[in-house]
Amino acid sequence: MPQDGIKKSNTDIRYLTGLSVYNCAQGNTARIGLPGVCMAKNLVRIIEQKKAAIVKNWFDLTAQTYAPDTAVFLKSKTDPFANPVGSSMQSSLNVLLDQLISDMDLQVINSYLDPIIRIRAVQNFTPSQATSFILSLKRALRVCLAKELRDTRYAGEIFEFESKIDQLSLMAFDIYMQCKEKIYQIGANETRNRTFKAFERAGLISENAE
Repeated sequence: MPQDGIKKSNTDIRYLTGLSVYNCAQGNTARIGLPGVCMAKNLVRIIEQKKAAIVKNWFDLTAQTYAPDTAVFLKSKTDPFANPVGSSMQSSLNVLLDQLISDMDLQVINSYLDPIIRIRAVQNFTPSQATSFILSLKRALRVCLAKELRDTRYAGEIFEFESKIDQLSLMAFDIYMQCKEKIYQIGANETRNRTFKAFERAGLISENAE
């Protein structure tokens, strides 16, 4: 077992923050965070107490990244049948915050982060816009933890927590790039198939041509 306590596989993802480099085994259960440091209980307790307000603020900021009409719809409909995207998004953000205040389980994070990124990957977002909602959690924290942020006793804990948010943002970017690659491959395959059929109809190639 390596010193950082993270299980390695043949394929490693390296997440770089301002403090250190983190290796996470892709596809395996891995827990990531600052080496040798656990989230301080004081900040965890405060975040847990204000979790509902933080998630709501985070969700509102995420919804605002969509077109105005879409943002209004996402925030106004709470029924999962009437608004499955908004309901799923809010549920995912709730779980992601849980992961940030505890050990960050890579499998759990991917399972809840992937659906959000997959939807944003097929929309008219740039890579930075598609993943910016992760960093908006910092803004939600500044709103909901305004008092605590003024207390210098929490400075180290907040810095540590924001470093974990940075890690989550890098993970979101990786998922986004994987989704875009799949979209490109699907488009390239469709173009190739259309071209082949057009050539076949024109008698330029045979059906069994390799």
